[in-house]
Amino acid sequence: MKHEQQASRPEEVPAPLGQRQTRQREAIGRVIEAATGPLTAREIHARAQEEMAGLGIATVYRTIKLLLEAREIKGVVLPSGEPRYESAGRGHHDHFLCRSCEQVFDLGCPLRMARGTSLPGGFVVEDHEVTLFGLCPGCTAGATQGKATST
Repeated sequence: MKHEQQASRPEEVPAPLGQRQTRQREAIGRVIEAATGPLTAREIHARAQEEMAGLGIATVYRTIKLLLEAREIKGVVLPSGEPRYESAGRGHHDHFLCRSCEQVFDLGCPLRMARGTSLPGGFVVEDHEVTLFGLCPGCTAGATQGKATST
């Protein structure tokens, strides 16, 4: 009974199948769930440490492995090459990588291309992943401010 009450709290992230839930795993799960884009292991570690000081990077990597195996998170491969992770339940979306601060953001899908779409040359679309590059709103504002003060 006590377990049912705890599991119904919205801030809790369920444990991967066959694993017991720990405070560390809950903190890591909350960080990934709350993120506005895919995170590196080091970003997950830094954010989870805000909630749980002393959390080790090895625990983050073990938890990422468990969550990947349970298909609760998925890996995201971007041209920067460093593995990133996000919640598996987000549905199809694309990403924006800020060239200044290197933060990655989730975007709604800018392409409206259905599976099975035929392209010139005989290509048939099954799926797609798009990463856009540029400046995020924070860096754009900083660049605009910098220009205004230098004139």
